[in-house]
Parts: sequence; C-alpha cells; structure tokens
Amino acid sequence: MSAIGALLGLVLWLFWLVLIARVVLDWSVVLAGPPAWGGFRAKAINVVTRITEPVLAPVRRVVPPLRVGGVSIDLAFILVFFAVIVLRNIVSHL
Repeated sequence: MSAIGALLGLVLWLFWLVLIARVVLDWSVVLAGPPAWGGFRAKAINVVTRITEPVLAPVRRVVPPLRVGGVSIDLAFILVFFAVIVLRNIVSHL
C-alpha cells in the first residue's frame, strides 16, 4: 500500500470511529437527557457533530429519514457508515 493509501485508510478509520462516537453520544442524550451546558458531554457532542455533519448533511438531503410510527431512522447515517467501511476495504486492497 502506498503512503497516500495508508493515510487515506487512517483518515477513513478515524472518521469511522467518530461516527461510532456520534452514535454513542446521540444515545446518551436519549437515555440520560440533554447534557449540562459546558460539560464534557456537551463539548464532545459539539466536536463530533462538527466533524460528521458536513458529510451527513448532503446525504440527508438526498435520503431523508425514514419515519416508522413515532420513530425516525436516519438512513443517511447508515449509508455513510457502510460507505466508509466499503471505502476502507477498497483502500486497503490498493
């Protein structure tokens, strides 16, 4: 693997970890309530959202959330999550 491929693989892996962090932090809001203003969890949510939203927002415009009863499933997140996995596999075989 070339240096560029290794760097791209690392960036994709780090982004994948941030996506997982977003899931955990989003569920922490659902289960524990909104974070205290200025607290660690609020800052972590802010950082993770700033990193992931520029990628998720354009996909969300094309693929809107799926409404199932009172629940909304973010299909854009699922698509981006699996796209990152596929891209990591492609890059690792270059």
